[in-house]
Amino acid sequence: MEDFADTALATTARMRGLFPATPLQRNDFLSDRFGADIWLKREDLSPVRSYKIRGAFNAMRKVRAEAPDQSLFVCASAGNHAQGVAFVCRHFGVQGVIFMPVTTPQQKIGKTRTFGGDNVEIRLIGDYFDDTLASAQAFCAEAGGHFLSPFDDDHVIEGQASVAVEILEDLETPPDILVLPVGGGGLSAGMTDYFREMSPQTEIIYVEPAGGTSLAAALRAGQPVTLPKIDSFVDGAAVARIGQKTFAVLKDVDPADVLSAPEDRICLTILEMLNIEGIVLEPAGALSINVLDDLAERVRGKTVVCVTSGGNFDFERLPEVKERAQRYSGVKKYFILRLPQRPGALRGFLDLLGPDDDISRFEYLKKSARNFGSVLIGIETSDAANFVGLFKRLDAADFVYQDITTDETLAQFLI
Repeated sequence: MEDFADTALATTARMRGLFPATPLQRNDFLSDRFGADIWLKREDLSPVRSYKIRGAFNAMRKVRAEAPDQSLFVCASAGNHAQGVAFVCRHFGVQGVIFMPVTTPQQKIGKTRTFGGDNVEIRLIGDYFDDTLASAQAFCAEAGGHFLSPFDDDHVIEGQASVAVEILEDLETPPDILVLPVGGGGLSAGMTDYFREMSPQTEIIYVEPAGGTSLAAALRAGQPVTLPKIDSFVDGAAVARIGQKTFAVLKDVDPADVLSAPEDRICLTILEMLNIEGIVLEPAGALSINVLDDLAERVRGKTVVCVTSGGNFDFERLPEVKERAQRYSGVKKYFILRLPQRPGALRGFLDLLGPDDDISRFEYLKKSARNFGSVLIGIETSDAANFVGLFKRLDAADFVYQDITTDETLAQFLI
């Protein structure tokens, strides 16, 4: 029986008929910052700007080899998996029916349609992904199609392992540390299996978004569990339940090697890589770079590979990303100010602002009080330390205020 490494090598070779290997690039900016030799495996530069094309190609190829008459493939996805399946459907000349939530942005729908052309039909069903998935599976069973799982499939896992094959082919010596993003586990399981066999000395670090730590939860429970809720901001990796097949590979991972990345801090990485390096990453694609700060001591002097898993970033999200990054770094704050209703009160407040403090939001929240009014104020500044001085001046002037920057409930309704 062929072992996993041989299978992954053969799969990777067949993949070259579809697209060339994605670049493995040394990043001087990150290497200098962390005193390490840091390389980025640029899955954001695949034909569909994510690694998902790999698993979809291998799964469809294997199914067609076993059942040549199978010409209908079905999936449910609002993002990268849909685009990978669409691309591969056109490559093999088969029909694909892709179910997407009604709330899917038009940009993602359009890209999926472009990749699939006449070989793909898109059906928008359900406000939430669970409804979309149920509809897709019901249709698949009725129509006699083959359902392509985004991660919990042996053939998909084999396909994603091709990322690991290419890394070891490109580096003269294996990396000391490999940093992998984790969602449903297809990429991390495939790459872990390959590295365990071909480079067992390489340390592997796994990164999940803080709002979707399904691997960490499964390791605690000893089996996959469903998270009660997830934050969907990192839509390429925020999964409520890791796959059964993928967890079978990852169940022996040391929980200390599974890190979580806060969503607001991920925004900081997205902006930094865009502004400094000109690299466009989606939130899931920024996960592996984002935790380098947490690993600073561990990576110093080492050769490190970070997998940038996707670059399907909708630039309509850029204002939100900038906002969240500023709040995380402390250069933007929101607070509610109790302002006396008298002439000169506003001027008194404005006089307390520093030379680098800029008002970005000013809104009366309540106008019925005769003596005081509540004002929502947003302030941007050049250095987080400037707020220390501002709040001291406000206290000295007896202004009453409440910092709501990190209050999720108030921020949701007011900001």
